[in-house]
Amino acid sequence: MAKYTGPKCRLCRREGTKLFLKGGRCYSQQCPVERKGAVPPGQHGFGRRRLSDYGRQLREKQKVKRIYGILERQFKSYFKKALRVRKESGVVLLRFLELRLDNVIYRLGLVPSRSVARQIIRHGFALVDNKKVNIPSYQVKPGQIISLSGKALNIKPVKEFLKEKAEKPPKWLSRKAVVGKVNRFPEREEIKGSINEDLIVEFYSR
Repeated sequence: MAKYTGPKCRLCRREGTKLFLKGGRCYSQQCPVERKGAVPPGQHGFGRRRLSDYGRQLREKQKVKRIYGILERQFKSYFKKALRVRKESGVVLLRFLELRLDNVIYRLGLVPSRSVARQIIRHGFALVDNKKVNIPSYQVKPGQIISLSGKALNIKPVKEFLKEKAEKPPKWLSRKAVVGKVNRFPEREEIKGSINEDLIVEFYSR
């Protein structure tokens, strides 16, 4: 499957906000958004014109795709699934994204970024109910236990990150040492990030 391999900080600048794609660097003064502001990349970054309604909808969709590290085809598939649920489609879409295994591992504070979580999962170092799962998009269910294998805990970025004082996970998750649990489905107000899901619904409803 194709994936973006360019500079991750460029994506944050393009969307005009921090997407937290590089772990600790995003919280430091090394972050280009901190040093230069959220200026779009390219020599004409300062001269961008005001976006149309379509442009705002498109940028919001692109931003959320980049936050969760997924491509268009899969993102659209999530949206179609959300439409089949008799609730607010935008909120259901975000719940699908939040319950991805790579995101749950990140939200639990076991890894510095979702990209590191995806690497760990693909190498078979993630466990769900003590069973190996190597699919980053695996949908975790309430009540399931998430943990990392011993090999994962010895990976340098993970080892160094776990030495730091971890931020508490959101209330829909709980964590003890390096073992986490999904307590329930996340509520909209518990989903972090400046996301306007209504714009995404409008984009796909054109």
